[in-house]
Amino acid sequence: MATTDHRPAIPDATIQQKYAEERHKRLRPDGVAQFLNLATSDKFKYLREDPWVDHAALNAQTPPLKNGDEIKFLVQGAGYGGLMLAVNLIEAGFKAEDIRLVDEAGGFGGTWYWNRYPGLMCDTESYTYMPFLEETGYMPRFRYSYGSELREHADRIAEKWGLTDKTLFRTNCHHYMWDDAEKRWIVHGTENRGPAEGNREIQLKAQYVLVVPGFLGFPHIARLPGFDKFRGEHFHTARWNYDITGGNPTHWNMEKLKDKTVGIVGTGATAIQAIPQLGNWAKHLYVFQRTPSSVDERGQHPTDPNEWANKIASKKGWQYARSKNFLSQFTMDTPIDEDQVNDRWCSTRSYCGFIGAPGIVSPDKTSEHVAALHSMDLERAERVRQRTTDVVKDPATAAKLKAWYPAWCKRPTFHDDYLPTFNKPNVTLVDTNGKGLDALTEEGVMANGTEYPLDVLVLSTGYSLFVENDSGSPVSRAGMTVVGRDGLSMDDKWIRQGSKTLHGVATHGFPNFFFTGPTQVALAVNFTHVLSALASHVAQILVEAERRVDQTERITIEVTEEGEDAYTAEVVKRATSFAGVGGCTPGYYNKEGQASATGPQEQAKEAQGNIWGEGPLKFEEFLNTWRAEGRLEGIEIKGNVM
Repeated sequence: MATTDHRPAIPDATIQQKYAEERHKRLRPDGVAQFLNLATSDKFKYLREDPWVDHAALNAQTPPLKNGDEIKFLVQGAGYGGLMLAVNLIEAGFKAEDIRLVDEAGGFGGTWYWNRYPGLMCDTESYTYMPFLEETGYMPRFRYSYGSELREHADRIAEKWGLTDKTLFRTNCHHYMWDDAEKRWIVHGTENRGPAEGNREIQLKAQYVLVVPGFLGFPHIARLPGFDKFRGEHFHTARWNYDITGGNPTHWNMEKLKDKTVGIVGTGATAIQAIPQLGNWAKHLYVFQRTPSSVDERGQHPTDPNEWANKIASKKGWQYARSKNFLSQFTMDTPIDEDQVNDRWCSTRSYCGFIGAPGIVSPDKTSEHVAALHSMDLERAERVRQRTTDVVKDPATAAKLKAWYPAWCKRPTFHDDYLPTFNKPNVTLVDTNGKGLDALTEEGVMANGTEYPLDVLVLSTGYSLFVENDSGSPVSRAGMTVVGRDGLSMDDKWIRQGSKTLHGVATHGFPNFFFTGPTQVALAVNFTHVLSALASHVAQILVEAERRVDQTERITIEVTEEGEDAYTAEVVKRATSFAGVGGCTPGYYNKEGQASATGPQEQAKEAQGNIWGEGPLKFEEFLNTWRAEGRLEGIEIKGNVM
């Protein structure tokens, strides 16, 4: 529910005023246009190139897909989401031989393939985050797994379910067209076989297409004057260059920085993990900050095998139960009595202002709902700000590192070493008072009117996310063009009609085409829980649809207009849960503070693009109820229906 009698009073007006002031100084007229998406940039494409791929080894393998192949299932994405889709298809009874995965990366892992920066670890407990721990029998080495372990686990999943030799890496399937006569998707892709062999164009036919757009896809950079003039070495954290720093993804001894002055731009979730490592090795480190992160303690430690065997993983179904217990903490009401995870995320219940919580907020209760969120967040926010004062010795630096916004405005971070790094004599915080950098010069960075000469510049400037796309469709953010029935492109449909799906996994006019959000599905702190629910949902839809026809060769499974309209209305009904996000400090959560749509028609389209407003567990419950009814309501199946 939105409110209860036992909640504390509305926070002091001075804090609210401080929040508003900090937001205002960061507003920019260019909004998301202040960033350049490296996926579409030829000039800066070197910043997105794959530093990890082994072209020779991959070229020596027999390709799992050849030009002209016809397959039953094509899964675009070989991170955790794509693997979970493939595994759920197999567990539902489909053959692994009928599945092929494609990915632009050179290996499994998705974000854990691309990101290998020093300090990288999962920011939620690995016991709930890492998929299929129970099925693989794997015990994570740490409570919060480091990047190399997360990448290794993706390989483990692929090997267990026989997907290693069924994945075509280095491949961008960029164009999909529905052939209504053949009831197949015609797929055009490009495989990058490296400098020795160049690109290979392929055309495929697929009966079903399943796309995982992902959340941390292509890195982006700020559009800064003078970027092409900077003569120092530079790279993005999503493509860390150990040739410049020294070390490697598992050993972070960056000895090449001992005599270098280093600057890092950004203080978000990535930077708070990389900065302590840079501070350990650089001769001097400048940290350029636009908006500070809220940094609570993490409490990292190795997994205790006895605790694992006797408490954590002692019962069948333990991982799902633990993940559900964790997500039950994020509610507007009093959390559950037993807290199995019991970390600082679990005391950040107000994050439900971004991911939703059980209960529908009526429009006339919006102000009351937002006030209740602020009240719930106040104690946490003050405690984290006090922690900054207690840890950082210099009062002026500590003041600049304090986050003046509630938990739902910018993903909270948790780290044991980040704040102490600013006590080191070789580390300097350059706070830009919300303005960001002025420009780059030949020698370094201009900030606050001062030039900072640098030998190495690290860009921790984030990623192009779904909120930044013109259409907001799941395929536009994946760099794809999808043309469905009657020549309609999915992007055009989204632009004209707004987001319209059934359960965030399919849309009318695009038969046999499925995706995993991100619009109109739930979000969660550990998003793999939602991906698991979506993967299972899609697999069960396919199983049930094929069960209903005696010849599946020409089957089509398509969302009806009535079905997507009814479901979209359910999403819109819950959209007021996110009323607090519009007033947040600029960031990717609210399109960098861009003005909201003003006309009624645009406001309606914007509401359609929301996520599920009652949180991940209610979303999962909604999907389970729909399937249990057994009608596949909102889906039309064509074929030889029994």
